[in-house]
Amino acid sequence: MSGSTSAALPGQLSDAERTDIRRFCGYPAFGNGNSGFQSWRFFTAYGVLEFKLTNLADAELAQVRTYLGQLAPLETGILGAAANLDTDVAAVWQRNRGEVRDRERLFDGWRRRLAAFLGVPPGPEFGGGDGGRIVI
Repeated sequence: MSGSTSAALPGQLSDAERTDIRRFCGYPAFGNGNSGFQSWRFFTAYGVLEFKLTNLADAELAQVRTYLGQLAPLETGILGAAANLDTDVAAVWQRNRGEVRDRERLFDGWRRRLAAFLGVPPGPEFGGGDGGRIVI
């Protein structure tokens, strides 16, 4: 998870958890809420996401934390796969040329499940969908 040390009150997400959820769901950084103009307000899905992150029931909060616990190692696994990119064949071992792609697909699948559980479309990072659509 993210490096923020902000502790959450019981029944609430920490700032680090909220940041990871936004990132995993494909939404851009939130920024400082007190900074004035906030572009996230112009994205309906982003506003819904923020509302839900603030108002999760305890059982939903537990489920979201389960997703976070699964997603963090999947993301790290993609980075770890880079260690094998320089080796095509070594003795009888052969690298899986599609390992990074396979890991990214698995990671993205779980990210989409988290977004679906929260009831928001995957964000603009996923490309396509309503996540990046500006609603006036």
